[in-house]
Amino acid sequence: MSIYSPTILVSFTRYKHKMKLKLLIPTLLSTLISSFYITSPQPLETTTTITAAIDTITDTSIPFDSDGHEVQPGLKYHITPIQSNDSSGGGLSLASRDGICPPFVVQENTQLSNGLPLRFVPLDTKQNSITLSSDLNILFNAATICVQSTVWRVINGGGFGGGKYYVRSGGVVGRPGVATVSNWFRIERVGDIGYKIVFCPSVCSSSCKVVCGDVGILEENGKKWLALGDKPLVFMFQKA
Repeated sequence: MSIYSPTILVSFTRYKHKMKLKLLIPTLLSTLISSFYITSPQPLETTTTITAAIDTITDTSIPFDSDGHEVQPGLKYHITPIQSNDSSGGGLSLASRDGICPPFVVQENTQLSNGLPLRFVPLDTKQNSITLSSDLNILFNAATICVQSTVWRVINGGGFGGGKYYVRSGGVVGRPGVATVSNWFRIERVGDIGYKIVFCPSVCSSSCKVVCGDVGILEENGKKWLALGDKPLVFMFQKA
Protein backbone atom coordinates (compact mmCIF):
# COMPACT_ATOMS: atom_id res chain seq x y z
CA MET A 1 0.00 0.00 0.00
CA SER A 2 1.42 3.36 -0.98
CA ILE A 3 2.08 5.90 1.79
CA TYR A 4 1.73 8.77 -0.66
CA SER A 5 -1.52 10.58 -1.43
CA PRO A 6 -2.45 11.16 -5.15
CA THR A 7 -1.63 14.87 -4.84
CA ILE A 8 1.76 14.14 -3.28
CA LEU A 9 2.51 11.51 -5.94
CA VAL A 10 1.94 14.07 -8.70
CA SER A 11 4.16 16.65 -6.97
CA PHE A 12 6.74 13.96 -6.24
CA THR A 13 6.88 12.86 -9.91
CA ARG A 14 7.16 16.44 -11.19
CA TYR A 15 9.83 17.17 -8.62
CA LYS A 16 11.90 14.15 -9.65
CA HIS A 17 11.76 15.20 -13.30
CA LYS A 18 12.84 18.75 -12.43
CA MET A 19 15.69 17.54 -10.25
CA LYS A 20 16.87 15.20 -13.04
CA LEU A 21 16.88 18.21 -15.35
CA LYS A 22 18.89 20.20 -12.82
CA LEU A 23 21.45 17.39 -12.73
CA LEU A 24 21.55 17.23 -16.54
CA ILE A 25 22.00 20.97 -17.07
CA PRO A 26 25.56 21.11 -15.61
CA THR A 27 26.67 18.38 -18.05
CA LEU A 28 25.21 20.27 -21.00
CA LEU A 29 26.74 23.53 -19.82
CA SER A 30 30.12 21.85 -19.38
CA THR A 31 29.93 20.68 -23.00
CA LEU A 32 29.04 24.21 -24.05
CA ILE A 33 32.03 25.61 -22.15
CA SER A 34 34.40 23.14 -23.84
CA SER A 35 33.15 24.06 -27.32
CA PHE A 36 33.33 27.75 -26.41
CA TYR A 37 37.01 27.41 -25.51
CA ILE A 38 37.67 25.91 -28.92
CA THR A 39 35.70 28.40 -31.03
CA SER A 40 36.13 31.67 -29.12
CA PRO A 41 39.37 33.63 -28.77
CA GLN A 42 38.01 35.51 -25.68
CA PRO A 43 36.08 33.02 -23.54
CA LEU A 44 36.86 34.33 -20.06
CA GLU A 45 33.84 36.52 -19.24
CA THR A 46 31.21 34.19 -20.69
CA THR A 47 32.87 31.12 -19.19
CA THR A 48 32.91 32.71 -15.74
CA THR A 49 29.18 33.47 -16.01
CA ILE A 50 28.33 29.93 -17.09
CA THR A 51 30.50 28.42 -14.36
CA ALA A 52 28.71 30.54 -11.76
CA ALA A 53 25.39 29.25 -13.08
CA ILE A 54 26.58 25.67 -12.71
CA ASP A 55 27.64 26.33 -9.11
CA THR A 56 24.20 27.72 -8.33
CA ILE A 57 22.33 24.82 -9.94
CA THR A 58 24.40 22.13 -8.19
CA ASP A 59 24.44 23.84 -4.77
CA THR A 60 23.48 21.10 -2.28
CA SER A 61 23.36 23.50 0.68
CA ILE A 62 20.02 24.99 -0.40
CA PRO A 63 16.59 23.35 -0.01
CA PHE A 64 14.21 23.39 -2.98
CA ASP A 65 10.42 23.45 -3.09
CA SER A 66 8.24 20.99 -5.01
CA ASP A 67 8.55 23.18 -8.13
CA GLY A 68 12.35 22.99 -8.03
CA HIS A 69 12.85 26.57 -6.80
CA GLU A 70 15.07 27.64 -3.91
CA VAL A 71 13.28 28.08 -0.58
CA GLN A 72 13.41 31.80 0.20
CA PRO A 73 12.89 33.76 3.44
CA GLY A 74 10.27 36.15 2.06
CA LEU A 75 7.91 33.47 0.73
CA LYS A 76 5.23 31.28 2.33
CA TYR A 77 5.27 27.49 2.21
CA HIS A 78 3.20 24.50 3.22
CA ILE A 79 4.98 21.47 4.62
CA THR A 80 3.77 18.42 2.69
CA PRO A 81 4.70 15.06 4.27
CA ILE A 82 6.10 12.50 1.84
CA GLN A 83 6.16 9.59 4.27
CA SER A 84 4.22 8.83 7.41
CA ASN A 85 5.27 8.28 11.01
CA ASP A 86 3.24 5.05 11.26
CA SER A 87 0.15 7.12 10.40
CA SER A 88 -0.98 9.45 7.65
CA GLY A 89 -1.49 13.15 8.05
CA GLY A 90 -1.48 16.48 6.27
CA GLY A 91 0.20 19.84 6.71
CA LEU A 92 0.95 21.71 9.92
CA SER A 93 -1.32 23.87 12.03
CA LEU A 94 -1.92 25.09 15.59
CA ALA A 95 -4.04 23.53 18.35
CA SER A 96 -4.63 24.34 21.99
CA ARG A 97 -4.29 21.87 24.83
CA ASP A 98 -7.17 22.31 27.29
CA GLY A 99 -7.79 25.83 26.01
CA ILE A 100 -4.39 27.11 27.14
CA CYS A 101 -2.50 29.77 25.14
CA PRO A 102 -0.25 29.85 23.23
CA PRO A 103 -1.22 26.91 21.02
CA PHE A 104 0.98 23.97 20.11
CA VAL A 105 2.11 22.94 16.64
CA VAL A 106 0.25 19.93 15.26
CA GLN A 107 -0.02 17.95 12.06
CA GLU A 108 -3.46 17.89 10.45
CA ASN A 109 -5.11 14.46 10.77
CA THR A 110 -6.10 14.30 7.11
CA GLN A 111 -3.83 14.36 4.06
CA LEU A 112 -6.37 16.57 2.29
CA SER A 113 -5.49 19.54 4.51
CA ASN A 114 -2.44 21.66 3.67
CA GLY A 115 -2.50 23.28 7.10
CA LEU A 116 -1.28 26.83 7.69
CA PRO A 117 1.45 28.51 5.60
CA LEU A 118 4.89 28.91 7.14
CA ARG A 119 7.74 31.38 6.78
CA PHE A 120 11.42 30.80 7.53
CA VAL A 121 13.68 33.54 8.89
CA PRO A 122 17.44 32.80 8.80
CA LEU A 123 19.88 33.96 11.45
CA ASP A 124 21.53 36.08 8.76
CA THR A 125 18.57 38.19 7.63
CA LYS A 126 20.53 39.34 4.53
CA GLN A 127 20.37 35.84 2.99
CA ASN A 128 18.38 35.54 -0.23
CA SER A 129 17.86 31.80 0.23
CA ILE A 130 17.44 29.44 3.15
CA THR A 131 20.47 27.19 3.70
CA LEU A 132 20.59 23.71 5.14
CA SER A 133 22.07 23.01 8.59
CA SER A 134 21.91 26.67 9.64
CA ASP A 135 19.94 28.26 12.48
CA LEU A 136 16.60 29.82 11.59
CA ASN A 137 13.23 30.76 13.06
CA ILE A 138 9.97 29.20 11.85
CA LEU A 139 6.59 30.91 12.14
CA PHE A 140 3.07 30.49 10.84
CA ASN A 141 1.85 33.23 8.54
CA ALA A 142 -1.51 33.30 10.33
CA ALA A 143 -3.37 34.96 13.19
CA THR A 144 -4.73 33.19 16.28
CA ILE A 145 -7.07 34.08 19.13
CA CYS A 146 -4.05 34.12 21.44
CA VAL A 147 -2.03 37.33 21.80
CA GLN A 148 1.30 35.51 21.52
CA SER A 149 3.29 35.13 18.32
CA THR A 150 3.18 32.10 16.03
CA VAL A 151 6.98 31.67 16.15
CA TRP A 152 8.02 28.10 16.96
CA ARG A 153 9.87 27.16 20.14
CA VAL A 154 10.62 23.94 21.99
CA ILE A 155 9.33 23.46 25.54
CA ASN A 156 9.72 20.66 28.09
CA GLY A 157 6.42 19.07 29.00
CA GLY A 158 4.22 22.07 28.36
CA GLY A 159 2.45 21.56 31.67
CA PHE A 160 1.44 18.04 30.64
CA GLY A 161 4.22 15.98 32.16
CA GLY A 162 7.99 16.25 31.85
CA GLY A 163 10.35 14.27 29.69
CA LYS A 164 8.69 15.19 26.40
CA TYR A 165 9.75 18.17 24.31
CA TYR A 166 6.91 19.73 22.33
CA VAL A 167 6.94 22.38 19.62
CA ARG A 168 4.80 25.32 20.69
CA SER A 169 4.17 28.85 19.44
CA GLY A 170 4.95 32.01 21.40
CA GLY A 171 8.61 32.42 20.47
CA VAL A 172 10.39 35.46 19.06
CA VAL A 173 12.21 36.16 15.81
CA GLY A 174 15.92 36.94 16.02
CA ARG A 175 17.75 38.05 19.18
CA PRO A 176 20.08 35.01 19.26
CA GLY A 177 21.31 34.12 22.72
CA VAL A 178 20.54 32.21 25.90
CA ALA A 179 17.06 33.72 26.30
CA THR A 180 15.93 32.64 22.83
CA VAL A 181 17.83 29.38 22.37
CA SER A 182 14.57 27.38 22.29
CA ASN A 183 13.38 29.31 19.21
CA TRP A 184 15.99 28.14 16.70
CA PHE A 185 15.69 25.21 14.31
CA ARG A 186 17.51 23.80 11.30
CA ILE A 187 16.47 22.16 8.04
CA GLU A 188 18.31 19.02 6.96
CA ARG A 189 18.05 16.93 3.82
CA VAL A 190 16.67 13.37 3.97
CA GLY A 191 17.39 11.16 0.97
CA ASP A 192 17.11 12.61 -2.53
CA ILE A 193 14.10 14.91 -2.17
CA GLY A 194 13.00 14.92 1.46
CA TYR A 195 13.69 17.34 4.31
CA LYS A 196 13.32 17.31 8.06
CA ILE A 197 13.37 19.92 10.82
CA VAL A 198 15.95 19.54 13.56
CA PHE A 199 16.23 21.25 16.91
CA CYS A 200 19.90 21.68 17.82
CA PRO A 201 20.64 25.42 18.02
CA SER A 202 24.12 26.90 17.98
CA VAL A 203 23.18 30.54 18.52
CA CYS A 204 24.83 30.86 21.93
CA SER A 205 28.08 29.74 23.53
CA SER A 206 28.85 26.28 24.89
CA SER A 207 27.32 27.37 28.20
CA CYS A 208 23.87 26.79 26.65
CA LYS A 209 22.67 23.26 27.32
CA VAL A 210 20.10 22.06 24.80
CA VAL A 211 18.48 18.75 24.03
CA CYS A 212 18.94 18.02 20.34
CA GLY A 213 16.49 15.96 18.33
CA ASP A 214 14.51 15.55 15.14
CA VAL A 215 11.07 17.14 14.98
CA GLY A 216 8.57 14.34 14.57
CA ILE A 217 5.02 13.38 15.50
CA LEU A 218 3.72 12.38 18.95
CA GLU A 219 0.14 11.08 18.91
CA GLU A 220 -1.86 11.89 22.03
CA ASN A 221 -5.59 12.39 22.63
CA GLY A 222 -6.45 12.03 18.96
CA LYS A 223 -4.00 14.71 17.79
CA LYS A 224 -0.59 14.62 16.16
CA TRP A 225 1.61 16.96 18.20
CA LEU A 226 5.02 18.02 16.92
CA ALA A 227 7.68 16.92 19.36
CA LEU A 228 11.33 15.92 19.48
CA GLY A 229 12.03 12.26 18.87
CA ASP A 230 14.03 9.68 16.96
CA LYS A 231 11.75 9.53 13.90
CA PRO A 232 11.51 12.81 11.98
CA LEU A 233 8.58 14.10 9.96
CA VAL A 234 9.93 13.96 6.40
CA PHE A 235 8.40 16.44 3.97
CA MET A 236 8.64 18.60 0.86
CA PHE A 237 8.20 22.37 0.66
CA GLN A 238 5.13 23.42 -1.31
CA LYS A 239 4.83 27.10 -2.14
CA ALA A 240 1.62 28.55 -0.66
